[in-house]
Amino acid sequence: MQISEQVIRNALPLCRDPAGWAPVLSAAMQHYEINTPARIASFLAQTGHESGQFNRLVESLYYTTPQRLMKVWPKRFPSEAIAAPYVKNEERLANYVYANRLGNGDARSGDGYKYRGRGLIQVTGRSNYAACAKALGLDLLNDPGLLIQPQYAALSAAWFWNSRGLNALADDRTGDDDLEDFTVITRSINGGTQGLKERLALLNALERQLA
Repeated sequence: MQISEQVIRNALPLCRDPAGWAPVLSAAMQHYEINTPARIASFLAQTGHESGQFNRLVESLYYTTPQRLMKVWPKRFPSEAIAAPYVKNEERLANYVYANRLGNGDARSGDGYKYRGRGLIQVTGRSNYAACAKALGLDLLNDPGLLIQPQYAALSAAWFWNSRGLNALADDRTGDDDLEDFTVITRSINGGTQGLKERLALLNALERQLA
């Protein structure tokens, strides 16, 4: 089942390039058997939300106040004094908060910034880039910026979806009265349920377009 430009345009009206995204999303979904209305609607709702309706392909780590950093990473930034040097400094922040995690080296290695989130479902950390690289046959460890190319942004998201068994959860959905499986999908992608209401709104819009 191919996704059309018009479906994207209608369900995700903020997308700046529906004509460009339709073919690469269709190819990625076909490759990983995201090929029924239920699977497609769930996949596009989640990836659409994560990427700001297919407009944002790189994780933003630009924070303008210490207070915001303290809210997002309370353990890393217990005080304004500790947070202040990382305000408006994406590279320094990424290298600090992602140090010694997700296969990254320490802050001095630069891995945190080099392997910050990219793609429609943001691949983050050296180990995740390595797994994605192996699956897609791409040299992502040396060229992580490949994931901001729409073709690979879509393909990496479909790979992630498949690797977490999310097609089965999409198949199990029984409608809007049963949100359990869609909530589990959200946690698999987001780590929590941030933006669940907005994700559901996109899901409903896509289901109407695909009916």
